[in-house]
Amino acid sequence: MATAANFSGRVAPWNTWGRKPSPKTGIKSLAVKTTCRLDGNRLRREQHSFPWQRNGESKLLNGHKFNPLMASRRSTNNDSNSNHDSPSDLIKDFYVCINEKNMRKLGDYISADCYLEECSFPNPIDGKEEVFRFFKRLMTSMGDNVKFNVQHVCQEDDQLIAAAKWHLEWKKSQIPFTRGCSFFECAEEGDKLRIIKARIVIESPLKPGGYVLSLLKVVTGTFDDFPRATEWFLKSPHVILSWVLKIYSISLGLFINPILKSYVHLWNLATYLQSYVFQFVLKILKLFLK
Repeated sequence: MATAANFSGRVAPWNTWGRKPSPKTGIKSLAVKTTCRLDGNRLRREQHSFPWQRNGESKLLNGHKFNPLMASRRSTNNDSNSNHDSPSDLIKDFYVCINEKNMRKLGDYISADCYLEECSFPNPIDGKEEVFRFFKRLMTSMGDNVKFNVQHVCQEDDQLIAAAKWHLEWKKSQIPFTRGCSFFECAEEGDKLRIIKARIVIESPLKPGGYVLSLLKVVTGTFDDFPRATEWFLKSPHVILSWVLKIYSISLGLFINPILKSYVHLWNLATYLQSYVFQFVLKILKLFLK
């Protein structure tokens, strides 16, 4: 029994069974308990602390390798929304800024040499100021309740190109004929990714259906019958359009312009009459519904 007590450094529990512990024994047990508690706290602090570098190896955090350089970069990205690791992240944040009407951050995503092709407009939009003015008008036209719902965002692996599929919603209800796709080409400017080229394709409210295929058949048949004229036309289509406008202004403009003006005046008169009739009907309904 004595040997067991001396070897452990403490009084064996079977030696103190049935008798009151002495004051010295109580002090020793208190010291042992205090030391164990302090050691447990030290272990707990070491478990919750992050050793950035130990023995030149990256440690595991939640089952993944944790690199201090990547950690500092991610923290910087969280502090500043202008830094993005991929074009897809940039495009997602870009549409978030449009929904939130955040014009200051939106300007950081646009390059100085940005070039935008919006298929609803006849001419492309060139330059950061013009592109920013376009998106500013877009955010103003959306009002307070219309938002972009971005469904899919994909990107090229080797190139800084991303595409987004979206539609517009009013209070989380989809608006008809507002589906579209946007294609973005990004470029690195310093330590930031910015949009340098964009093309936006919006769903057309007109649905001609099979007539488009019939028209395409006529056009392709004409191209096949006149290959030389087709090659010349495809290389310089603006020349044909300018000649068509000149012919229209010289020969047909004198006769068609008065007809078009009278047609427009007739429609204006019809809209005025409809508005007066509608107001009259509303006044009658107010009288009877009171």
